[in-house]
Amino acid sequence: MLKQHSVGEFVKPLPTGSKPDLRPLHGRWVVLAPLSEARHSQALFQSTEGADEVWTWMPYGPFADLETFATWASEKAAARDPWFYAIVSREGEKPLGMCAFMRCDAANGVLEIGNIWMAPAMQKTRSATESIYLMIRHAFDDLGVRRLEWKCDSLNQPSRNAALRFGFQFEGIFRQHMIIKGRNRDTTWFAMLDKDWPRIRAGFETWLADSNFDAKGQQKAKLQLT
Repeated sequence: MLKQHSVGEFVKPLPTGSKPDLRPLHGRWVVLAPLSEARHSQALFQSTEGADEVWTWMPYGPFADLETFATWASEKAAARDPWFYAIVSREGEKPLGMCAFMRCDAANGVLEIGNIWMAPAMQKTRSATESIYLMIRHAFDDLGVRRLEWKCDSLNQPSRNAALRFGFQFEGIFRQHMIIKGRNRDTTWFAMLDKDWPRIRAGFETWLADSNFDAKGQQKAKLQLT
């Protein structure tokens, strides 16, 4: 007797225009603004001076001087897939990092977030977490994706930890997936599905609420997304 196999659940049609369009993404502590060489490159370059460790796991950097960085930023600002944003702190209105939407497969509702780096002044802050929240919220609520991916160098333990903290699930390791800065890179894959998002969104919003922080801005409870 032949065994009957499930063909999976049917999905609703995706909304039109589900590719990223570089609209600004506004949060309470940060704004994700379309990358501009003229507006952002100098401050971004200065934010990482003396902190070459920011570039350890990136396929680019460190940059020798502002001119080199500005040329690179100009190329990234003009790119479409990836779509690059500057992470601009509302306090002082300074860009302190970058991020991107990438590898868009609009027909299947799949998107990746990556090229995420932040200056030391933004790392491990409420602003840093809000930046990721804004990206995920935009992907699911505005672009209508079904699957959002996070990939990183398998040796990059901080990024692996971050993916899990933000609600992504580990899916596996692609061995010798890339050559980065002259060495083999194994890539660890994580993903989040649209059906997971309502629960994860509630956890983000609970954590980001003013009631979860004391007068010094320290969290009272950790981010809980499970």
